[in-house]
Amino acid sequence: MLPETREASDHPESFEFGNPFFQENGAMKRTFIVVVGTLVLFQLVLAQAPPRAPKPGPEHKRMAYFAGNWTVEGEMKASPFGPGGKFTGADHNEMLGGFFLVLHSQGKGPMGDMKSLAVMGYDRDNKAYFYNEYASAGHMESAKGSITGDTWTWNSEEKMGAKIVKSRFTLKELSPSSYSMQWETQDGTSWSTLMEGKATKVTKAK
Repeated sequence: MLPETREASDHPESFEFGNPFFQENGAMKRTFIVVVGTLVLFQLVLAQAPPRAPKPGPEHKRMAYFAGNWTVEGEMKASPFGPGGKFTGADHNEMLGGFFLVLHSQGKGPMGDMKSLAVMGYDRDNKAYFYNEYASAGHMESAKGSITGDTWTWNSEEKMGAKIVKSRFTLKELSPSSYSMQWETQDGTSWSTLMEGKATKVTKAK
């Protein structure tokens, strides 16, 4: 007696195994599953990996010019900001993490002894430098800056009574160890010079 024979439809799994179409389709399914699994695993690795720490850019490195110890001297002109006269000072500046410049200043001028702490940095979003200063006299000042060649320009606004007074501080690098500075205010149409001075870097004795 011959073995009983059945149609291929009675064993769909056998038909699928022997059919080239289903063989190719199954391989595609397996490839798809492998690709999806790899992508999911890659996303999990990215989620668990710590974010890369930002690195200082050329704008941050430019501030390193001011790092170190400096002596400052100049003259103030009498104005609503205070009496006129000569001033002297000393600055100790250091970079913080390569991103900020921290400035410790002390000196003596027409209004007596003074001390201040300031932080300079660069805002990548607004593509501008910023400067925030806190003085022992009880006031603070904020300014936005830019640099063109060897010249830094800082602009700020200060309220005096009912008026808004605009100020401009210009600093020009004369050499790696000296720079000149000028402070001006605007009365609405023209600029008036309130201060002029110079800073010299203190070099270590050999």
